[in-house]
Amino acid sequence: MSIKIENLGQTYSKGTPFEYRALKNVNLEIEDGEFVGLIGHTGSGKSTLIQHLNGLLTPTEGTVYVDGQDIFQESKEDLVKLRMKIGLVFQYPEHQLFEETVAKDVAFGPKNLGLSPEEIDKRVKEAIKLVGLNYDEIKDKSPFELSGGQMRRVAIAGVLAMKPRVLVLDEPTAGLDPAGRDEILNQIKKLHEQEGITVILVSHSMEDVGRLVDRIIVMNDGEVAYFDKPKEVFKHVKELENMGLAAPRVSYLMKALKEHFPEVDDEIFMIDEAVAEIEKLLKSEKGEDAHV
Repeated sequence: MSIKIENLGQTYSKGTPFEYRALKNVNLEIEDGEFVGLIGHTGSGKSTLIQHLNGLLTPTEGTVYVDGQDIFQESKEDLVKLRMKIGLVFQYPEHQLFEETVAKDVAFGPKNLGLSPEEIDKRVKEAIKLVGLNYDEIKDKSPFELSGGQMRRVAIAGVLAMKPRVLVLDEPTAGLDPAGRDEILNQIKKLHEQEGITVILVSHSMEDVGRLVDRIIVMNDGEVAYFDKPKEVFKHVKELENMGLAAPRVSYLMKALKEHFPEVDDEIFMIDEAVAEIEKLLKSEKGEDAHV
């Protein structure tokens, strides 16, 4: 499912003393099956942008096309159908858990679609498995008996049970410990690889975005500053810093090494690549010492 955003603008409290332009002339095209990261400082327009993708917000300028259809020209019924295809997971989605068991909570969305009991049961089992949980072990448990990471995965399963073609996640690891954070990110990556759905990940972690996504959208004061591959985006260290962001920590290490060893590739931002580059440098230095 492709998404094309054209001249999108959003002004809050228009015509009042509190008027604020949250989005300004945003133009983007996200391809079907792509994994895209969305980063930006607090107030840069990230959350406002993603709420336009399934029509939760109506823009004051421009529009959004999903598979070539202008979603803001659709009927209410068609917009409801669209929202089933674009799953939006807000920050702390576990706060929306409310049923007495995990299975009932995940089944809530499919039930509202009017599906048969057999189809609902099938979707619940599939969704729980997709987020890396054991259906038989967890189905009858209260969601509130689970760990924070498990609760987050159950909440995501509830969205997946609607069978979206696009999954938008707003800071899915917020508030989790390192183990829970890694669990969630690994499951999202696995889900993308297995199901081939389009994923849009909003995150403050440059490391996480850099290792997971195909391309990164950088928002700054309501505008798109960059939309490119991670390697290209992280070249702009000073510009990112001026926006209140930073490159991955590995980038700073490699640039510091570059000052002393010109042969070092300072565009590396992944830990495993940095390790390989440093090992190559050490071997080179040892070789020179032996030659001397």
